[in-house]
Amino acid sequence: MTEDERDRIAGGYRAFVEEAAPTSPLYARLAEEVAGSDDVLSFLADLPVGKRQPNLLFAALRYLHGTPADGAQLRRLVADDGERLRATMLARATQTNEPARCGALLPVLALIEGPLALIEVGSSAGLCLYPDRYGYAYDGVPVGPRDTVRIDVTTSGGVPVPGDVPAVVARIGIDLNPLDPADPDDRAWLRALVWPGANAGERLRRLDAAAEVAAREPATALTGDLLDRLPDALALVPPGCTVVVFHTAVLPYLRSEARAAFVDRMRDLPVRWIAQEAPGVLPGTGERRPSGWGTEFVVSLDGRPLAVSAPHGGRLEWLPDGLGASGR
Repeated sequence: MTEDERDRIAGGYRAFVEEAAPTSPLYARLAEEVAGSDDVLSFLADLPVGKRQPNLLFAALRYLHGTPADGAQLRRLVADDGERLRATMLARATQTNEPARCGALLPVLALIEGPLALIEVGSSAGLCLYPDRYGYAYDGVPVGPRDTVRIDVTTSGGVPVPGDVPAVVARIGIDLNPLDPADPDDRAWLRALVWPGANAGERLRRLDAAAEVAAREPATALTGDLLDRLPDALALVPPGCTVVVFHTAVLPYLRSEARAAFVDRMRDLPVRWIAQEAPGVLPGTGERRPSGWGTEFVVSLDGRPLAVSAPHGGRLEWLPDGLGASGR
């Protein structure tokens, strides 16, 4: 490991400290410990560049052993179980699947004439493909079914809260490695991706409940690159519905040229397009952070920003010019 490589990896973990601190102080402390540990940095340097990120390391440790209590335990686990840890990080990917993000998607979906065929790119286990199966409370105002997953959202800026959930006639997900919500091992990995912290218990309960919904009514899962498989997904859409292609926290994982090609493709297709991504990931959605996800996402429809949301759901702020967005 060269000094430059060590500094790059350590810098990524130090940047993660700021991102994690508000919601997961333990992960912030662990990231600081990694940044200062030559042994852990050497372990990471032996992995491919795309497999070194904090989310993946901490999730793999959590999946195999539970979350380390401190830096000393983390270093010991890396030293004692490095082979299994490496294999897990190579085999798995950061595929956080937070159904609470549907709380930001629902008001936008309600602007679109239905019935809807949903295509999610980067779908993980597809838990965001069920916005009509979840129950919501916007500032306490209930929307949708009462006997299923509950998603609470605090709002500002005049969010156009819908009176009901949309009619969905097709659910199709595209992912390089789709996870099966009915598979216990895949569920265990999804649970390992949830950061420890004050909201972890609520997120895990919601994840388990949403996985039960998805397991009872499986979506169509297509394996492969989103650009390659998008035509296949479109071919599966039944007639007489509006196609909505959407994604949440996906595009930063693409190379810049693939991301640009995807954006160009979406602008040309006769579909509606909802994105929930960090600022600046899509043109016209603000300034992109030099590293990390930040504390808010921009929700856009057909490339036009409508709102900002908390990354894992729970908060939605409608932008001042967002209400006139129902037309393409």
